[in-house]
Amino acid sequence: MKTIHIFLIFTVVAAIQLVVPSLMIFNKETVLKKGAAYRFKTQPIDPSDPFRGKYITLNYEVSTYNTKDSLWQQNEDIYVYVGTDSLDFAQVDTISKVLIPNKHQDYIKAKVGWYSKYNNNLQIDFPFDRYYMEETKAYAAEVAVRDRQRDTIPNDTYALVFVKNGEAVLNDVIIDDMSIKDYVEQGSMK
Repeated sequence: MKTIHIFLIFTVVAAIQLVVPSLMIFNKETVLKKGAAYRFKTQPIDPSDPFRGKYITLNYEVSTYNTKDSLWQQNEDIYVYVGTDSLDFAQVDTISKVLIPNKHQDYIKAKVGWYSKYNNNLQIDFPFDRYYMEETKAYAAEVAVRDRQRDTIPNDTYALVFVKNGEAVLNDVIIDDMSIKDYVEQGSMK
């Protein structure tokens, strides 16, 4: 009798360990397949952390939002409603502390980084600030993004992010209309 209970508990635990990651993967794949694609212009990244070898850190031009509302708490959940500018890059249209009913616009659930009363700027912490890569290529990718953004040529580095029902999935980082994986690979062949 005791063996049957142990077997049942083991089976339930094993099933949960398979179902939970599967649902997470399924949700991300759904966002990639059915979500709207947005191009988020990146800002220079900070390459000084030696422990970030398996991913590159991204900052976005739209991470700062000007608002006179000063009642923001650090790490507070917010809803960032996005649209596109005249060059088809993502822009923040509205930020709200609550989901706005009947607002038919794509939004991203994010967090408040900080609020500056001096210049009325709200720092947005987007949930897609890391792009994971093969460990041997991550540093080269980080250097490529940083160098490309410091170049005198207009910056054409952006993150391709898919958005659906508040969820956002970072699909790729693009440099000069080329995936960062291909860009780094091409650089290593020179």
